[in-house]
Amino acid sequence: MNVYIGADHRGFEYKKTIIAALKKTGHVVVDLGTHSKEPCDYPDVAKNVGARVAKDSDSRGILVCMSGIGQTIAANKVKGVYAALCYNLEAAELSRRHNNANVLVLSSKFIPEKDLPKILDVWMT
Repeated sequence: MNVYIGADHRGFEYKKTIIAALKKTGHVVVDLGTHSKEPCDYPDVAKNVGARVAKDSDSRGILVCMSGIGQTIAANKVKGVYAALCYNLEAAELSRRHNNANVLVLSSKFIPEKDLPKILDVWMT
């Protein structure tokens, strides 16, 4: 499955961990930026990931920023995107099972990095 991933400067480091975990499980990861810790506009990243997911109906998207709130709002403005901000395993599971979310939004401030692989595993299945 194609997974489009994007992060702002506050999610840049987490994005590396997420990409490694996804590749380990055989997913094709398309990194849409940002590619440094330089400040950037999170709405641009969210819209870019959302547009790719909306065009590729068999894909999913993942966004990372400090709180996750802004990325969620921006991504959900793209027609065909159902972005869910998930701070824990249960929310990730419910977002797929009950809401059919196609974009997962994660917080680099409120989610411990060690929890990312479990959240990704639940959300991607």
